[in-house]
Amino acid sequence: MGRIKTKLVKRITLALVRKHLNEFKPTFDENKPLIRQFANVENKKLRNIISGYVTRLMKNKERFI
Repeated sequence: MGRIKTKLVKRITLALVRKHLNEFKPTFDENKPLIRQFANVENKKLRNIISGYVTRLMKNKERFI
């Protein structure tokens, strides 16, 4: 079992992925600066959770394509 993502994290992440789909990568370290650039999230922990969720979505996207 993994950690449960809140509605806030899912809402922000899905909006970012829809808007910037081609710019995100399947690695966490490459997505961290992109999240800082695209989203106005001041909290470091929340920014890292969003970046991790974006990474997970990008890895799943590659598996289904």
